[in-house]
Amino acid sequence: MFTRRLFSAALVASLPLAGALGTASLAQDLRDITFVQPSPSAINSFPVFVAIGEGFFEEEGLNVTVEAINGSGAVLQALSAGQAHFGRPGPGPLIAARTRGVDAVHIYNVAARSNFGIAVQEGSDYQNVEELRGKVIGTGTADGAEVGFARNVMTGAGMKDGTDYEFLTVGDGGPATAAFLNGEIDAYSASTADTAILNQRGMAVRDITPAEFGRFFGNGIATMGDTIRNDRELVEAWSRAFAKGHAFALDDANREAVLAHLAAGNPQEGEDKEFQSALFDAVRSKTVPAEGGEGLGWYPAEVWQEWQDALVAGGEVDAPLDDLSAAWTNEFAAIGRAAVN
Repeated sequence: MFTRRLFSAALVASLPLAGALGTASLAQDLRDITFVQPSPSAINSFPVFVAIGEGFFEEEGLNVTVEAINGSGAVLQALSAGQAHFGRPGPGPLIAARTRGVDAVHIYNVAARSNFGIAVQEGSDYQNVEELRGKVIGTGTADGAEVGFARNVMTGAGMKDGTDYEFLTVGDGGPATAAFLNGEIDAYSASTADTAILNQRGMAVRDITPAEFGRFFGNGIATMGDTIRNDRELVEAWSRAFAKGHAFALDDANREAVLAHLAAGNPQEGEDKEFQSALFDAVRSKTVPAEGGEGLGWYPAEVWQEWQDALVAGGEVDAPLDDLSAAWTNEFAAIGRAAVN
């Protein structure tokens, strides 16, 4: 876990006493905010850690604590329980949660291009998802965004979960590698980061996801509807700082500073500089908006509809939402872009 408070404390230690007292006074005026992410990776949430490190949140009067929990389902539970102000869940779990009365809302499209894929071992005979009929697909979590994405892909191939294939929760990194080696799984629904980690650990994999699923955006920033209605200034402040962090990280001139902030957020990821850099490039590329969009953070309404259609077809939700448009908004992404420009 990395917090702005810890970052400030380290900064204070290197300052003269008068400067330290000034920093401490400033910190007392900041509002404490909690952000929850579905994995420990700082790289997967890189705009947050960059905005912390560059002081963009502090400029907005916010002291952000980052907490890692297991999967999008847990992120949405934390938000709905009031344990966090913002989180980074996937669109599939958010739609499913809204069918259960959870008023969570996506406010910024971070993974504008799909950051998930169905991977198989490099040397396997599987060449397409149709060949996974009757097979087992591993997932990192039981209810994370990778599950909804894989179910979406398999539904598109005419297959139903539990009938034509099975999911098996195996975890990520080492456990996923072991599941492949032990023959427990035939494929793995992996994020961009998961795939890079498997390859780095010697488990060479390749993606067999049909190209048309690249338009299905992944995890984004969410908050609760009550927060938008009753604490709009907070959501606007968060959105400005987050967008600044995102834009800063996309500029290669800032690369050294960005990687330093990410290493501070997750020291383990920063131990292997070459791997950290390659993983950051892979994750960052998925956050660049597709052509025809309106810039950073923007959500295409038609893909939200496709996400919902796939969830209904796959049986993940019983029926469409009465108002799908209530699940997301582009207004705060526009506020963020205005702050960057």
